[in-house]
Amino acid sequence: MQAKNQTNPMLVVAIVALMSFMGVLTETAMNVTFPALMREFHVTLSTVQWVTAGYLLTTALVMLTSAYMKRRSTNRALFTAAALLFITGDVVCGLAPTFWVLLLGRLIQAGCVGLCTPLMVNIILDVVPRAKLGAYIGMANLIILIAPALGPTFGGAVVAFADWRWLFWGTLPVALVLLALGHRRIQQYTPTGQYAFDWGRFAMLSVSLITLITGLNALGSGQWLQATVLFGLGAATLWGFIRASRHATRALFSLAVFKAPAFLYSFLPYVLLQFANVGINFLLPNYVQDVFAASSLIGGLVLLPGSVLNGAGQPVYGWLLDRFGGKLPLYLGDALFTLGLLAMAVFGARMGVLGVTIAYLIFAMGRSMAFGNSVAFGLKHLDQSLQNDANALYNTGQQVAGAIGTTVLALMMGMRHEPGWTHAQAVAAGSFWAFVLLIVFGGIIFLLFRRLVHGAAK
Repeated sequence: MQAKNQTNPMLVVAIVALMSFMGVLTETAMNVTFPALMREFHVTLSTVQWVTAGYLLTTALVMLTSAYMKRRSTNRALFTAAALLFITGDVVCGLAPTFWVLLLGRLIQAGCVGLCTPLMVNIILDVVPRAKLGAYIGMANLIILIAPALGPTFGGAVVAFADWRWLFWGTLPVALVLLALGHRRIQQYTPTGQYAFDWGRFAMLSVSLITLITGLNALGSGQWLQATVLFGLGAATLWGFIRASRHATRALFSLAVFKAPAFLYSFLPYVLLQFANVGINFLLPNYVQDVFAASSLIGGLVLLPGSVLNGAGQPVYGWLLDRFGGKLPLYLGDALFTLGLLAMAVFGARMGVLGVTIAYLIFAMGRSMAFGNSVAFGLKHLDQSLQNDANALYNTGQQVAGAIGTTVLALMMGMRHEPGWTHAQAVAAGSFWAFVLLIVFGGIIFLLFRRLVHGAAK
């Protein structure tokens, strides 16, 4: 194990976070390119959304292994693998002659965020005192969460002024520089060992997650029998996973962490907030293009002010948690989150582009305040022996929720059709029910935060 004082740990965290940033940047940039991809490859919205949903699902499957990877592989090896996956994906996507080759490249690239995001948090847990976890996780999230601010604008500008393939050629040189920096600077802070990976449980959970997403997609396409079969298979494999976990001896992650209230009541709001965030980031750029006939560039710019505040506020939100405890940032964040959604639901198509931008700004500030602090609060109140497993589940749940959020909100956008309606009217009507669903989530999150904060106070 290398000496701790050779490199500032926060420099290491920054390098890893910047690599994750690149993955999130391309993910959010791709949402704005959907109309262009649909025209070029002649695919439907329910098909093209797999560029995001498939990416997030693959990221989740990689994150499932992060607790095992932490114990088995060095930080440098994990980072190098992540960077090479991103670089390979850039090349495949940049050269993609068909939609399915593009999707393959995105699935390869998903491994980058799947490895780097848990690695970043694990390094923080290794070197940062608990009393400062909120601020440090906030600073790391600042780097990653700037990507949603830049991603839609970056994607919209590329589509407007060049070709969507430059999303990948433009990020390739940065990824190569980060690979070189990481290879030189990333160190090891905890010992590794030889562990046998639990391939059986991993396969069962992977099948369960994949069938859930594909089942939702089939349901939206009106394929009821296929959806029923997929949901049944998913439920059966999930039951098999839970049963096998009771006596598991090989490494994956421990379900015992769900018995800790600090984890359970922070994990559930965390995934609901991510469902809402990724779903809205998909919905709004397409909403303003379809309902207000805005350009792809305007579609990306709608998210810019809220996303900038989303990222830039992270250190402040983390400081609020360290200074005042969980009640202030968690309750206030959920209130702002719900208020922004209420504005979108009540005013809808009458808001115009500016109104949607302001409502998203309020939503993003609240979601950001609650999101980062829910996981920081949970980790602060968890036993250290459970933190690696909790981190694996937080990150996996985040990605699965994002994939489901994109799929569900895409289906809801297109679910309303009445005779005589224009396409804009149909999209506005479907989006209304998507906003209502997320408002209900805001109420559920408040109840979960009450259990979390009051449980920690005992």
